[in-house]
Amino acid sequence: MYEEIVAYGLSKKEAVKDYPFGPETLVLKVGGKMFALLTEKDGISHVSLKCDPAIAENLREQNKAIKPGYHLNKKHWNTITVDPAFPLDDLYSMIDHSYELVFKSLTKAQREAITMRIRAAES
Repeated sequence: MYEEIVAYGLSKKEAVKDYPFGPETLVLKVGGKMFALLTEKDGISHVSLKCDPAIAENLREQNKAIKPGYHLNKKHWNTITVDPAFPLDDLYSMIDHSYELVFKSLTKAQREAITMRIRAAES
């Protein structure tokens, strides 16, 4: 499951992986900013994602596998414990949301440069 989550995150436009905190934590970034942190231990994946604060609180209330961000700003980040029962479609939606929040926070010049590179690659 971990590999599928990483592959989905890397499928986002201009997403890159990095290990700034050591080999145990894979970080996905766009424009140099983190949108996902992933760890795996004993077959259990933990994924931390940026989230709108109002949505973050609601998600935590709905699912006990979703907690405030571990070692992150708990208002803006959730950490999800992903076991085989966790719906991947739900996780992918949360990854999309995190990516979009971070992409929107990039400077206008960064967003335009990424958009231009994407268009050039598609043509």
